[in-house]
Amino acid sequence: MAIAELAIDYDVSDEELAVVSKEFETTSPEAVLRWAFEEFASDVALATGFGAEGCVLLDMVARISKDARIFYLDTDLLFPETYELRDQLEARYDIRFERVATPLSLDAQAAALGERLWEREPDRCCRLRKVEPLRAVLNGLRAWITAIRRDQTPVRANAAIVERDPRFHLIKINPLAAWSSEDVWAYIKQHDVPYNLLYDHAYGSIGCVPCTSPVQIGEDSRAGRWPGSRKTECGLHK
Repeated sequence: MAIAELAIDYDVSDEELAVVSKEFETTSPEAVLRWAFEEFASDVALATGFGAEGCVLLDMVARISKDARIFYLDTDLLFPETYELRDQLEARYDIRFERVATPLSLDAQAAALGERLWEREPDRCCRLRKVEPLRAVLNGLRAWITAIRRDQTPVRANAAIVERDPRFHLIKINPLAAWSSEDVWAYIKQHDVPYNLLYDHAYGSIGCVPCTSPVQIGEDSRAGRWPGSRKTECGLHK
């Protein structure tokens, strides 16, 4: 069955969805993005956390569509370097990112739930400052595009290029699912893509300031996320 013959939405059958994803296993991420924008039009959005993978997708999207909806989750705890990169990317690609955030300020959160919630209840902090705002922005969309790769974490190991997202009840598109870290950095070098300078200082994965540390030689790239705990995901990709 050809992709063009399918009407892709959350209720598409598992078999039909598998056909779509399998076909994209041998195509480029750019081909996946072009299909996504043609298939879902204004009902799809790209989510970025301004990681290396996200910067690669931004470069690709800028070459494909000037009308793409692109948003980021602002926890009010991002690194200064991340905000600087955001501004650099906006200037480079002549785009404007949609800021998505909880209305709960850090002061209000501390007053209601205690200081430094991220240390005591990191899952709750992520839910308040990431998951719930994401759920709100995805409401009404048919699909969203992420920058996850299969080799990043065990949770992501089985990610399909196109899959059903039961957590948020829409289609999830992962154009870089099959890429390696080497693929990502080769693209960045080849296309001179801006990236977070914290990568040059031993950071392997960059999130919020209190929950992100540099990694040691030989450690997994995400070892610096929630160091000292068993937590490996913020809840967006469970």
